[in-house]
Amino acid sequence: MSDSPRGGHTDSIDSHDSAPNKPDKKKSRRPANTAFRQQRLKAWQPILTPKTVLPLFFAIGIIFAPIGGLLLYASSQVQEIRLDYTRCTLDAPDFNNGKGFGSMPSSDIETQFKSSNSSIDAQWAVQSGINITVNTGVKVPGQRCYLRFNIPESMGPPVLFYYQLTNFYQNHRRYADSFDVEQLKGTNRSYGDIHGSKCTPLYGDTVDGVKKPYYPCGLIANSMFNDSFTSPELLNPPGGRGNETQTYLMANNTNIAWSSDRDLYNPTKQAPSDLLPPPNWALRYPNGYTEANPPPNLKEWEAFQVWMRTAGLPTFSKLYQRNDTVAMAEGRYQIVIDDFFPTIEYRGKKSIIITTRTVVGGRNNFLGIAYIVVAGLCIVLGVVFLASHLIKPRKLGDHTYLSWNNVPTSKPGGSTAMASGREIRPGEA
Repeated sequence: MSDSPRGGHTDSIDSHDSAPNKPDKKKSRRPANTAFRQQRLKAWQPILTPKTVLPLFFAIGIIFAPIGGLLLYASSQVQEIRLDYTRCTLDAPDFNNGKGFGSMPSSDIETQFKSSNSSIDAQWAVQSGINITVNTGVKVPGQRCYLRFNIPESMGPPVLFYYQLTNFYQNHRRYADSFDVEQLKGTNRSYGDIHGSKCTPLYGDTVDGVKKPYYPCGLIANSMFNDSFTSPELLNPPGGRGNETQTYLMANNTNIAWSSDRDLYNPTKQAPSDLLPPPNWALRYPNGYTEANPPPNLKEWEAFQVWMRTAGLPTFSKLYQRNDTVAMAEGRYQIVIDDFFPTIEYRGKKSIIITTRTVVGGRNNFLGIAYIVVAGLCIVLGVVFLASHLIKPRKLGDHTYLSWNNVPTSKPGGSTAMASGREIRPGEA
């Protein structure tokens, strides 16, 4: 009988306690030995040899050259006239003095027509000190510019009317971000809401001790282009008598904005007395927003939507009006411009563009030229490399020695070359 109170269990417990403790497994940051972790995934790694590179150069040249030619041909089919009227109010003859029309400088005229007789005989004149209607019941003194020009051949349809600005940087970071999305959606936005928005510094003002937000706020809306243009009028149309004119009607607020842009705007629900027009809109709203002269309906004002889509370059054109159904007959036309937008102060220019389009878009030779230049470079390089290969060929290496053609081995001391081409030395982690 054992003396121990636990009998025969003593020996087993002692033998268990006396067993050596297993060392804790050390954590390792070594990536798992998988194809993904060790960069052994199969990949296509082309070997550039003369037999593969030379046909590629010639193929690109043969494909790109006709594409560029077709693009240039399509661009040449566009009919276009551009008239720069920046200095119309300064240099054009004044109607009030009875001087009539004067010829525009040739540097302010650009045309492209299919007809060889493309003389447009552009003229201009200015009328100062007249009352111009800028809004319902609102008239202000201003200057009116008249442009007359010939259309040597029938244009379109569609016929598109653009205004173009130069040296106007809508792509400036602060400018392009200066608007309030919720306000444009029609959400009620107080002075405090706009004050903390991206519209700063044009967020609002204090009137009679009451703080009111601008609607719409921000730099983009405040600087909106505000020259207005009439539809072109055909002078002395066929079959007309005396000084009759025939208006070529163009829709100036329909189908000129992107449908995706129209979905971003809704009319405001705030009372006119709770809002202020931007500072540069003071001519249109001399008494602020009132019931008789309420804030504009941004949902239906497509000219505003076009302006709010900021341009990426300092020279840009924006669609003002269009005619999608009727061709613009040849003849002599007149356009009347209410000139309000200043450009000379910042050394910019403004123009009107009347143009057509083709299946590849408007007039733009850049893409066609780019294709032809790339095609020419590829063919020239292909000829140079081919001549070099034939006259003095370079001896090629053996492809079987490339690292990705060597199968890794797991034998001790064997090669462990991977797809990276780096030989791992023994002992490296």
